[in-house]
Amino acid sequence: MKKFSLVLAMAMMTSLFGACGAKDPVVENTTTTESAVKPEAESKTLDTETTGNAGKGDAEDTFTYAISDDPGESTNVITSSSRWDLSTIKLIYSPLYMYNADGINWFLATGYSTEDDLTYVFKLRDDVKWSDGEAFTADDVVFTYTEMEKKENLGWAYSQLVYDKGTVEVKKIDDYTVSFTFPFKTPTALEMLSQIFIMPKHIYENVTDYEHNQYNLNSIGTGPYQAVEYVPGSYVKFKRNEHYFKGVPAIKNIVFRIIENSDTALLALQSGEVDAYQAIPSEVEKLNLEANNLRTYSYSEGRIGYFMINTKNIPDVRVRKAIFYALNKDEMNIASYLSDEFYLTPYTFLPPTSSFYTENVEKYAQDQEKAKALLKEAGVSNLTIKVSYTGSDPAQTAQALLLQQQLGEVGINAELDAADSSALSAKKKDPNNDIGIYTGGYIMGIDPDTFSSLFESGAAYNYMHYNEPKIDELFAQGRSENDKEKRKEIYDKLQAEIQDIAAFYPITSNNKILVVNKRIEGIEDAKLVPVYTFEDTYYLKIAG
Repeated sequence: MKKFSLVLAMAMMTSLFGACGAKDPVVENTTTTESAVKPEAESKTLDTETTGNAGKGDAEDTFTYAISDDPGESTNVITSSSRWDLSTIKLIYSPLYMYNADGINWFLATGYSTEDDLTYVFKLRDDVKWSDGEAFTADDVVFTYTEMEKKENLGWAYSQLVYDKGTVEVKKIDDYTVSFTFPFKTPTALEMLSQIFIMPKHIYENVTDYEHNQYNLNSIGTGPYQAVEYVPGSYVKFKRNEHYFKGVPAIKNIVFRIIENSDTALLALQSGEVDAYQAIPSEVEKLNLEANNLRTYSYSEGRIGYFMINTKNIPDVRVRKAIFYALNKDEMNIASYLSDEFYLTPYTFLPPTSSFYTENVEKYAQDQEKAKALLKEAGVSNLTIKVSYTGSDPAQTAQALLLQQQLGEVGINAELDAADSSALSAKKKDPNNDIGIYTGGYIMGIDPDTFSSLFESGAAYNYMHYNEPKIDELFAQGRSENDKEKRKEIYDKLQAEIQDIAAFYPITSNNKILVVNKRIEGIEDAKLVPVYTFEDTYYLKIAG
């Protein structure tokens, strides 16, 4: 078999991008091949404070972060699910708590108790004010969770709170105590209630459209910062929240500078115009870190990069398996990430770091003869498949180019469709699209049940568009089983079942690399976490 070398992969990517470089349930945002910053747009002042050098990163009191996509004015607590929307929300608002692999970090809540593993009672901080000076109370918590549970609001956490057996009941006990009652006992309860940011009832109680209203970036929150100015396609500026319950943040201003071209972002990083940027290994290689006063932080997000097959367009499981046996994910990972220092190779829908992960599944090791035999058995020849991917993403581009080559070697013609990320996301949701295979990725939670919105029949993010009752039943068993060993057995079966239907092909579990100017301190205290970058920007400081 002909090997696809790293040099060839890079050459193909270079020819595709020229001088340019480089949304998932956490939707991924990627750079584009357009100009680095969109044309000058009208500035929208969200606060009375003047903005000064909002787009610059050399101010002594400003931390400027280069981001690859525009959060937009629709950014809100209920429906937003993309990386930079959520990063914006994390600056402005606070959750009750963050639930991470290393435990719980408390924000608006101080602790919980439960007597029956059905009702969870949370005590709230009594010293928190909204950034307009109003007191934060249990009314805000009940309001937020109730709005998230309304189907018509299309809330991102709807499936975490609403089940076939009933809806999580949210009640105010007093001004600083709330209770959540689940319709059944589940070991996932604490994770299901986490990472939901609380919005002010006194601002949003009459809103019916969470994506289109006057309040979203007018920023009344309990987080460490407030948005004060937004220029579409250019930047969002935040000032510190003087009412933040942990204290006044050390850094006065944060700017999210929108730079959609990776080469331009790298230049801005090296010149000091921006202080931080999320890079891939090939971009880091271009940087003279020491000379430009930069350091890198590599960390896991539990991300899975994948190919998904639309089973409406490729209904024969033999054909789908033939596609998988034609592929070589090792070549794809080296082409995309240069070294296994920056990725793990997954064989199921769970990241290899999960305690529920198993490799006792069909791995689809490359076997071209088996792929050809399956195609022959299915009576298929001269097959042409449309493959859609985010054209601005270097890793997805390398994956798509290799997929095209590898499928070609077993007689399948792959027509590549380099799409805009928003357009591709819309296409994936339509079961009647004309796509055979799509690329993408996701960052979910810790418990396997958080992945159900990707794989259950009819689930919001099931872009494979299959109907598989056995998968649905295994997810249902897993979320209601409290014995850890029995749950492990259930999820072992589930991972094997998903592999057997051959609609989901996991490629990679890659690390995120943050490149930061050394003048920015407190990275470890701010804590690097999936999606949001920082768990709490309050801890960031500027040196000297």
